[in-house]
Amino acid sequence: MFRCTRYQKRCLLLLATALLLATSTAFAQNTNAPHRLILNADTPGPTINRHIYGHFAEHLGRDIYGGFWVRGDDGGWQLNEPVIEALRQLNPPNVRWPGGCFADYYHWKDGIGPREERPTIVNALWGGVTEDNSFGTHEFMDLVEALGAEPIVVGNVGSGTVEEMADWWEYMNHPGQSPMADLRRENGRDEPWNVRFWGVGNESWGCGGNMTPEHYSDVYKRFATFLHNYGDTRAFRIATGPDATTNRDLPEWTEGVMRGAGHMIDGLDLHYYTVVGGWGGRTLATEFTEAEWIAAFDQARQVDGHIRRTAAIMDRYDPQNRVWLIVGEWGMWHLPEPGSEPGFLYQQNALRDALVASISFDIFHQHADRVRMANIAQTINVLQAMILTEREGAGFVLTPTYHVFEMYKVHQDADLLPITLDAGSYTHGETTIPALSASASTKDGNVHLSLTNMDPNQPRTVQATLRGDSFSSVSGRILTAEAITSHNTFERPNTVAPTTFNGARLNGEQLTITMPPKSIVVLTLE
Repeated sequence: MFRCTRYQKRCLLLLATALLLATSTAFAQNTNAPHRLILNADTPGPTINRHIYGHFAEHLGRDIYGGFWVRGDDGGWQLNEPVIEALRQLNPPNVRWPGGCFADYYHWKDGIGPREERPTIVNALWGGVTEDNSFGTHEFMDLVEALGAEPIVVGNVGSGTVEEMADWWEYMNHPGQSPMADLRRENGRDEPWNVRFWGVGNESWGCGGNMTPEHYSDVYKRFATFLHNYGDTRAFRIATGPDATTNRDLPEWTEGVMRGAGHMIDGLDLHYYTVVGGWGGRTLATEFTEAEWIAAFDQARQVDGHIRRTAAIMDRYDPQNRVWLIVGEWGMWHLPEPGSEPGFLYQQNALRDALVASISFDIFHQHADRVRMANIAQTINVLQAMILTEREGAGFVLTPTYHVFEMYKVHQDADLLPITLDAGSYTHGETTIPALSASASTKDGNVHLSLTNMDPNQPRTVQATLRGDSFSSVSGRILTAEAITSHNTFERPNTVAPTTFNGARLNGEQLTITMPPKSIVVLTLE
């Protein structure tokens, strides 16, 4: 029995939570029964860092060339302005570049100076294509400025030198007279860019050098030592984190790197991909069964456990919670589309991808005290992209994942609100997962509640109790489609697109939400 003699508010909240949990099993057995949700609007938690909504631009396939960077009428390269404008609508906080695995092959001095004088490079990693290095440091910085985003630069540790990385850092950030700052000025840029986010290598356990955590820790410290403060710019040093996709040495890598170099690390970069069927059993993004539909969510949700295990190790070496846990690469990895170059990793993007994005964000939000940056892989034409362009780069289509980023941008830099949710269950075959996922946050006096119904067959009704504040109106939008494989094409670009949601009813502190199957809803409470 509960006896609420002190801290009445907290005690009553615990009582309500206990009652909800006690009855959740019964609710889960009946998909027609309402799912209970309690939202506490007056007890905000940590801020959801806007950098969780970050992007990734690697020299891979048509992400850069033919995506961000296209040929103009005069035959010269230029930024793809219509695509840039579409991406601006997402409030992109950052862009990670030049990789990915490509970063540990990239020599930055090849990409500066007059474009016609730059050497070419064979991108042996991704398709064996020859690039002309027309997109380099200055072009990338023009890109992030056009997007209103911050740059994340990943330096070459695998095949580069300490001097090379230190020179690049100086080139981008030194405000006064120095060899690299003078070279920057010769190339047309007087003021430093003041780049702060700096990756010291990428996937150093694999394509970045196949190192052990102990060896990488020593290499990391050596490279990071020479990222000196210039003016007001201090390096935010990002170290390679664990390979959570294959779970290869996940705890051992984190333990070794945090033990050996944690005092010099500002961010630890974990990578996790949702690969339904494993690398040898992948299917196309738009051709899959309901078993593969539920498997995607079952696998995407596993990032929660990887984050918990990694954060627990970080807590031992960083009890002050100073070091950011970064999910630097995440998203769905399907088979390349038929007829495309396999090394370009060009895949379509269906409603399933959108729901994987929404439930992934919910998990990142839940760990907002430690997870403070994430970068979906990748922005254009590669893996789980925001945008797909035609080969000439002129036309483009927004993917379902783009729409999730746009709908969820209300959570950027908002304060997380605690919710208690009876998520119910959705079962197909031998797999059972929670049917619902949700997040709530508050910013600028409004509360935003986002919900995902992963059940493709049944609508779900959510009976929410709103505590700690009063609201006079609710409005919202919904993302859903006719089929689980629905996707957008150049011929039908709006098959999966947000529309007005009219399935929410507010009555005092009670909010009733009727969600269609396979849908994402974002509500604004005022």
